[in-house]
Amino acid sequence: MNFNGTFTQVIDELVQRVLPSLVVVRGQRFGAGAGMVWGADGLILTNNHVVGRRAPIVLLQNDQEYESRLLARDPNVDLALLSIDAAGLTPLKPASVSPRVGELVFAFGHPWGQRNVITRGIVSALASAQNRRGDTLPIVRSDVPLAPGNSGGPLVNAGGEVVGINAMIIGGDQSVSIAASVAGDFVRKALAAQNRIEGRSSRRSERDDVM
Repeated sequence: MNFNGTFTQVIDELVQRVLPSLVVVRGQRFGAGAGMVWGADGLILTNNHVVGRRAPIVLLQNDQEYESRLLARDPNVDLALLSIDAAGLTPLKPASVSPRVGELVFAFGHPWGQRNVITRGIVSALASAQNRRGDTLPIVRSDVPLAPGNSGGPLVNAGGEVVGINAMIIGGDQSVSIAASVAGDFVRKALAAQNRIEGRSSRRSERDDVM
């Protein structure tokens, strides 16, 4: 069995699966980070610290640029949900189960401004962290090399499923990713809040038309 050839094929398939969903999230003034397509209708997920005071520009793999609309942000989980006027995008699928310690994982991002860089490592620990609200959040610690520009990009398993959102480096050699379950919960709450706002606006508009 040609293990090297098989492994290379698996990595190539992984890249082809994930890369179309990787985006650049560029602030209006400072630097850029990464993000991922979360919904085919233009939903983009990234880190809150990647997003500046104004909604950033999102650059897709086909080099098309879009001004984004900020739907939600939460510094307590370091996540932000953006929307762009695009359709037919390729969203990544969150993993249905947590990764295992020792499992091979891959980070996609744009470290130091170099686009579409992939690094790999293993899950070192499934841990938790406490945010400023006092909530305990699950995180994934790994030895995957990260650098500025990786923030907001996906950490995926060998099947291309999202297990975390890359967030920071600690101790110089350990990477921290926000668990995919936290991201899924954040997006669900953000969309529910958005639907409530749009529902109230719609009802207000109907009353105005009647008057």
